[in-house]
Amino acid sequence: MSTPGSGLRIGLDVGGTKIAGVALTPHGEIVARTRRATGWGGQAVVQGIVTAAQELAAQAGSSAGGIRSVGVGIPGLVDADAGRVLHAVNLGVESLDVGPRVSEQLGVPCHVENDVKAAALGAAALRGGGDEPMAYLNIGTGVAAGIVIGGRIWRGARGTAGEVGHLVVEPGGRVCGCGQRGCIETLCGGGAIARAWGRAADLPVKDVLDAADAGDEVAAALRADIARGVSAAVRVLVLTADVETVVIGGGLTALADRLEPRIRQALRDDARESAFLRSLHLDERIELLPATSPVSAIGAALLGPDSSPHTPLDKEIIVHG
Repeated sequence: MSTPGSGLRIGLDVGGTKIAGVALTPHGEIVARTRRATGWGGQAVVQGIVTAAQELAAQAGSSAGGIRSVGVGIPGLVDADAGRVLHAVNLGVESLDVGPRVSEQLGVPCHVENDVKAAALGAAALRGGGDEPMAYLNIGTGVAAGIVIGGRIWRGARGTAGEVGHLVVEPGGRVCGCGQRGCIETLCGGGAIARAWGRAADLPVKDVLDAADAGDEVAAALRADIARGVSAAVRVLVLTADVETVVIGGGLTALADRLEPRIRQALRDDARESAFLRSLHLDERIELLPATSPVSAIGAALLGPDSSPHTPLDKEIIVHG
């Protein structure tokens, strides 16, 4: 049995197709990684989490008894206190007591958080912790942010802090999955871009960028929308939560070399007619994560009553920008 403060901290990022996990030592060193397919439905999801945690413990040369805690970042509406996730539609889950069920099987505490909020904690840790407010902006199929203030996840009154993807910035614009028109997500969310592009492609956003480079006017307009949408999300996060830094991650960061200069230019363009916005230097306050960074799994590993990004981490994964 591990003593308090000792043992591995297991972090698992549960997505619609895969579970990615890491094991951290008490000193923050990543000593094991795993990646396995996600099952469909509550029983399969729980079993996948348990198996992934056991795999990580085995890789690290430990047994389940050597695990200090398991943290799970998962999409959907999460009641962190109860360890319950609701409406995780991409997992076939309507309501699932993830924390209690995993804890019962492994005999260790299991903490659960929304995947984007967990990623925010991980991003803060990768930046070295500290108390300055920061946000993690996830640009993937959808758009959402997690906010860390004073080293803690800020959830807001009802857990919806950071849902910037559903702020309307273009009234009368494209219909969003939430039912509104002209949300930020309709401009830069991968799903919305694919629908607006309307052409068969394995990688719709890359297809749009390639077509824009080749002179396609529709694609060029969509490429401009991506930059405008991300710029709007950054602006909202700074103006509402006064974060010092917005770390951008998610699927679109795989195309960071093609998008980052346009996002920074959009931020400068937005500020051209406003001395106030220019004074905020928004284009200097963004950082992009490498696409391969397991930021959500790292953040999940840090979850718990003392969840904080202040645990020193190894620096093999570097934020650039």
